[in-house]
Amino acid sequence: MKTWLERLWYQSTRPPRLLLPLAVLYRGIAGRIAARRKSEAIHLPVPVVIVGNISVGGTGKTPFVIWLINELRALGWRPGVVSRGYGGRAPSYPLRVTAETSTEHCGDEPALIARRTGAPVAVAPDRVAAAQLLLDDHDADIIIADDGLQHYRLARNFEICVIDGSRGIGNGACLPAGPLREPPARLHTVDLIVVNGARTAALPACSTPAITMHIATRRVRRLQDDETRAIETFAGQTVHAVAGIGNPTRFFEALRAHGLRVIPHPFPDHYRYAPVDLCFDDDRPVLMTDKDAVKCVSFDLPQLWAVSIEPQIEAADAARVRELLAQLRD
Repeated sequence: MKTWLERLWYQSTRPPRLLLPLAVLYRGIAGRIAARRKSEAIHLPVPVVIVGNISVGGTGKTPFVIWLINELRALGWRPGVVSRGYGGRAPSYPLRVTAETSTEHCGDEPALIARRTGAPVAVAPDRVAAAQLLLDDHDADIIIADDGLQHYRLARNFEICVIDGSRGIGNGACLPAGPLREPPARLHTVDLIVVNGARTAALPACSTPAITMHIATRRVRRLQDDETRAIETFAGQTVHAVAGIGNPTRFFEALRAHGLRVIPHPFPDHYRYAPVDLCFDDDRPVLMTDKDAVKCVSFDLPQLWAVSIEPQIEAADAARVRELLAQLRD
């Protein structure tokens, strides 16, 4: 079903006519819920930066959040991150996430952010409660809400929308006729658009400032013993590539660009692996994303390697973001 829908959404500019009435209904209900939550929004005593998207599936939000944390630190901020914690179920909420927190409790993306950055992270279905936990601990003077664009109960000072450059906004229709959670006009109201990767898909004309982010894959780390190598050491080899992310094809293509011969194994986004999922009928290396690897560190399998990603933004675009963020101190 997912594959069929994605084909409808991204391989045609025309939404399926039979689903358009449902899209109109979805848009109307979502709009009313958003309006009500905006009227009840909770304002925090510190600035709130939202990083999200208007389409379902992965667009590259988490790599950008990691980059943004480092940029805010360079500007003198102490950023904290809040998230829904999708894919995890905590004993209680809000949950403070550390490098040792199980992904079963917090989900994969918050665990990855905590481990890669050391920033204070909290998860809860109610992002306001998660943010308040960080503020009560005096650990943050600015809050980043990961995947919070539609969580209108949390008032925000700055909104960032991340778009997959190869997919764009698909056919431009709302669910289920298209991939959008909100209509394309929503892009006019955010403060910054981040396009992940080359802009091969058409994007709607918009006056909102836009920058481009590229994801570099340079090093791999074996989960069993933390041995680190340059990814080029696998060039020419046939490897199994595992990806439980919103757009697995992007990961497979990145490996091929480094000269690897890839046997692709796409899994659903946020998939919770068991060792049997990663045991194939050979001794070839199994390469996976950082997001997948945080859920597999306890597996005693020597063939598992995590591919480290490095978000890269051109100096001019980075300066533009810093200029916009500086306004939060006003």
